[in-house]
Amino acid sequence: MTPVPTASAIDLELARADTPGTRYVAHFNNAGAALPPRPVMEAVAEHLELEARIGGYEAHDQNAAKLEGCYDSVARLLNCGRDEVALVESATVAWDAAFGALAFGSGAFGSGAFGSGAFREGDRILTSVSEYAANVIPFLQTARRSGVTVELIPNDEHGQTSAEALEAMIDERVKLIAVTWIPTNGGLVNPAAAIGRVARRHGIPYLLDACQAVGQMPVDVEELGCDFLSATGRKFLRGPRGTGFLYVRRSLLDRIEPALLDMHGATLVAADRYEMRPDARRFEYWESNVAARIGLGVAVDYALGWGLGTIRDRAFGLAATLRRELSAIPGVTVRDLGADPCAIVTFTAEGRNPADVKEALRGQGINVSVSAAPSTRFDMDARGLTHLLRASPHYYNSEEEAGRLVEAVRSL
Repeated sequence: MTPVPTASAIDLELARADTPGTRYVAHFNNAGAALPPRPVMEAVAEHLELEARIGGYEAHDQNAAKLEGCYDSVARLLNCGRDEVALVESATVAWDAAFGALAFGSGAFGSGAFGSGAFREGDRILTSVSEYAANVIPFLQTARRSGVTVELIPNDEHGQTSAEALEAMIDERVKLIAVTWIPTNGGLVNPAAAIGRVARRHGIPYLLDACQAVGQMPVDVEELGCDFLSATGRKFLRGPRGTGFLYVRRSLLDRIEPALLDMHGATLVAADRYEMRPDARRFEYWESNVAARIGLGVAVDYALGWGLGTIRDRAFGLAATLRRELSAIPGVTVRDLGADPCAIVTFTAEGRNPADVKEALRGQGINVSVSAAPSTRFDMDARGLTHLLRASPHYYNSEEEAGRLVEAVRSL
């Protein structure tokens, strides 16, 4: 297996040598699914080959230490305990598991600081203008079922969720603060830690969607102050598709129960009684893609080897270059928000259908994606936008590739 790098700065030649896909495409769709590094590919392939040779259960037993190591790796990534980590199939599964426990879990929080269980009529959920549709839909579903209200926290002058406005909205009816840290579009980085401080002051559960943040910047759950954090493996973390994880604060584990359990999350100790696991793995199910999870652990170690601060500086720097150069093209408008935008660059090209631009760039070996209004309905409607082109660079992208992307857009 290719060794995991240890670096204080990005060695671009090494990063690209470890990324076979760079020989074929200029990949600026890391906010969708990044190109995996060679060690991740090898780890997944090695386990699948082992399953083919000796059987799936037997391969699991033989590689149990590698699978257990994934919990340690994610814990290091998030600055939490391994008992606070659940491995799941995607960020959406992780987010749904946390929200489902709050909304529908049996006796979710007892009589503690977090209230008396599932949402009730008159309860309030506070969320961001830039919230992802996959989160908003369960909010609305819960509102229809139980009568809760879903309210948007106003943005500040930079287009970021305002912690000050959030503070002014707090009352005893607020039962959840749920925010997407980095939205799928707009380059925005919401002030997640400031929001966490508000949540902690008032003892309100805080669910943070870190799907686009994990892998492109440092993530410290103690600094963030979140009670739950959901993330995926396939994006900036460069792990396999079909992997993700959920962080659950340890102090909540004796007060929260998943909406649905299986024989992995709980044990049937008598004919009429079950006992949940004491750790966050109560949110997991028994069946899983073992090879992909082993690959996820390698992806986390690989990112930690480079250093998340180093990765952030490189990726954010490339994104800043793209913003500057794209903005200089007549007819191109960069649509990013926030005081310090991340490695997601969104733009429109006057008179050009974004889907057509995407396909034209793909024909030149350049990958970008398109964000449509339904994915972030509140934000896109407020800005009068229907579609955006999205270019999301990562640390293994080169300046030459960034130049190719800009020139290709200019030529269109």
